[in-house]
Amino acid sequence: MTESVPEISDRTDAEAFLDDRIGQGVQPGLDRITGLMEFIGSPELTYPSILIAGTNGKTTVARMVQQILGAHGLSTGGFTSPHLGSVEERFTLHGTPVSSDEFTNAVRDIAWFVSAYEDRSGTPVTYFEVTAALALSIFAAESVDVAVVEVGLGGRLDATNILDASVSVLTGVDIDHTEFLGPTIDGIAAEKAAILKADGTLVTGRLPDEAVTPVSTRVDETNSTWVRFDRDFAVTDAVVAVGGWQCSFEGVFAEYNELYLPLHGHHQVENLATAIATSEMFLGRALEPELLMVAAASMRSPGRLEVVDRRPVVVLDGCHNRQGFRGLADTLDAEFPPLQWKLVLALRGERSIADLLQPMKGRVDQVFATSVADPAAWAPDVIAEAASAALGVPAEAFEDPGDALESAWQAAGPEGGVAVAGSLYLAGDVRSRFEVSDGALETAHLHFEAPRPLDDDEDDVDQHDEFDPEEEGTDLG
Repeated sequence: MTESVPEISDRTDAEAFLDDRIGQGVQPGLDRITGLMEFIGSPELTYPSILIAGTNGKTTVARMVQQILGAHGLSTGGFTSPHLGSVEERFTLHGTPVSSDEFTNAVRDIAWFVSAYEDRSGTPVTYFEVTAALALSIFAAESVDVAVVEVGLGGRLDATNILDASVSVLTGVDIDHTEFLGPTIDGIAAEKAAILKADGTLVTGRLPDEAVTPVSTRVDETNSTWVRFDRDFAVTDAVVAVGGWQCSFEGVFAEYNELYLPLHGHHQVENLATAIATSEMFLGRALEPELLMVAAASMRSPGRLEVVDRRPVVVLDGCHNRQGFRGLADTLDAEFPPLQWKLVLALRGERSIADLLQPMKGRVDQVFATSVADPAAWAPDVIAEAASAALGVPAEAFEDPGDALESAWQAAGPEGGVAVAGSLYLAGDVRSRFEVSDGALETAHLHFEAPRPLDDDEDDVDQHDEFDPEEEGTDLG
């Protein structure tokens, strides 16, 4: 049999090679990725790895771990999903997304193997499987010291579970993706905990009571070490600061005091605690306090409670399940002035809109529903009707996210607030509009002093660092 070699002459061809497999959808299972990686030559066996699962927080924890280990002199590879702006964001080397040329060359290197495997096996692979294979191949070519890999969906049947990770992480468990993972906390926890291999190490963030038994069972089955939040490591202090938190931690091996974390949301402090414990367990020792301090202060989490403008305050959050919306609501209450927020909203169809939005009741006075490039998304008019009923506020439907954003931005006025939520696709779309800073959207500002209202005669630009699109687009922390 003679397989054709796909023509990958530029980035457009490379991206199209991946996009051709979007139609395969989500197909849980390890047979295809196992066969493909064996066909490529099993590059994932050439370096140690950290595998991170969880309903929320896994992307942020993955970025934090990369930042911490990189500060300690290790070369890191990172794989996260989905991307906000460009597909290159999924693949990081030393904390920075690969360049367009690196991406194109990497796709060119594996394209024949992917096509030949599909031809010989008669089995098409999915978009996520190809991106996972691409990431694992990039890390081998770069000879990274450690790959930090985010699970795509669930754990047991996710393509990333091909890794025999040195440290496995479960950030937390809540109801999400029930069509694949089931409707109960304990069942979802069992699916996610299945990433833990024999004689492994598991680090867990805050877990609901229903998740403890299935996680404990998996730990016992695999004869593994379990490092647990609030038992083996903890947040000892956390105080709201300008643009983030001043916080202290009890790690597995040492205490770490007075770290500045430039992220909104107390859950990000807990994510940092989990990242610290994960890094300690991978290294097998305490972290260097000075290096950790530098790593923490440089962390970014685009699209996760990210402030991109402040007159009005515009907060982007890719929250898409009930735990995420609770985190958004709590953060708006604790870290921002008492505003009545305009909510720009997009949601996937498998989720109950009323259930998701319950934490936002009383905090939102108008909803601007819109659509995103997600085949499973609710139609804007459906979102608007359900959101209006759930929150008891007026709601409008917009096909174009830009129109929804513009209307919300104008309705809020310079002293108001706009929250953009429900979808990482939406967060990415809105984020790109602020980065170009054209039209009615003003140049964004990174830092918002939540406890202090602005005086009319203050100079906004002089008081705050201007939004740097180049920096924000590349530093994923």
